Amino acid sequence: MPRPGYSPLYQLDFETPILDIERQIDAIEERPDADRYTDELAQLNETRLGLLQKIYANLSPWQTVRIARHPLRPQTTDYMSMICRDFCELHGDRAFGDDPAIITGFARIGSVKCMLIGHNKGKTVAEKVAAHFGCAHPEGYRKALLKMKLAEKLGLPIVTLVDTPGAYPGVGSEQRGQAQAIAVNLMEMSRLRTPIVSVVIGEGGSGGALGIAVADRVGMLEHAWYSVISPEGCAAILWKEANEDTNNRAAQCLALTARRNLENGLIDEVISEPLGGAHRDPRKAADFLQTWIVDRLRDLSRVNPEALVRQRLDKFRRMGAFADELAV
Repeated sequence: MPRPGYSPLYQLDFETPILDIERQIDAIEERPDADRYTDELAQLNETRLGLLQKIYANLSPWQTVRIARHPLRPQTTDYMSMICRDFCELHGDRAFGDDPAIITGFARIGSVKCMLIGHNKGKTVAEKVAAHFGCAHPEGYRKALLKMKLAEKLGLPIVTLVDTPGAYPGVGSEQRGQAQAIAVNLMEMSRLRTPIVSVVIGEGGSGGALGIAVADRVGMLEHAWYSVISPEGCAAILWKEANEDTNNRAAQCLALTARRNLENGLIDEVISEPLGGAHRDPRKAADFLQTWIVDRLRDLSRVNPEALVRQRLDKFRRMGAFADELAV
């Protein structure tokens, strides 16, 4: 039986030493006389743990991007099934159609009732194609905003899970007002009179991510990325070529990791992941996520709506502000 977090079709080169040890462990455990190798198994597991700690404590930004894209990494639908009760999906934007790249609905997380909104990348090939690999069209952002306003009307907090390479860049989406749809979401979310928390659970690409991430509290899972553009897109613009070297250089320049985003004041907190990434222990990752969401919503529930909106506006106005004193 495959080890949790292992995909034969997607292996990270920097994890090769770990995978080699895991194969040795699996081979011993499958032997009928595995009990004779207790000491050897203990030593191998200790070595594996040490390697995981060393490698994951020293990830490069580009390595972080690759972990965020791991096919076994939990997606919005996975977290919904693990942390939500009584989820009732809501469809459509009342203007064009229903975009499967964004899922919306009523949910209960812990003891908290909320409106849950998240990007959907799809699991199977058919689902990925239908959901455009998590790249939403204008109707997806309009659907999200429509449900957010419903949540405000009903006095429910809003939870958004961000996981997208970016908004869909096709001709049809541009004809239907992609940029305007995202811009309207930014404006309207900034003044919704209800608590909003947002978590970047995987990829946080450009306006496609920000379109549902104007929140009172923004968190990032430890091995997610959040940036104005993907490393490949940046590399193609700056160096006219996207390859391993230019992607790595671009990822360094973009300051896209959770730690760098926290240092730059673009997020409020980094949410820990299980050792070796969320794909190795989705259940534990979901527990961390649920605890953070419930705690932040409880804190925000004590703030009156006027103060909530004022603090949210001030929070985003401070981003990118700087002072430059000229020498006299």
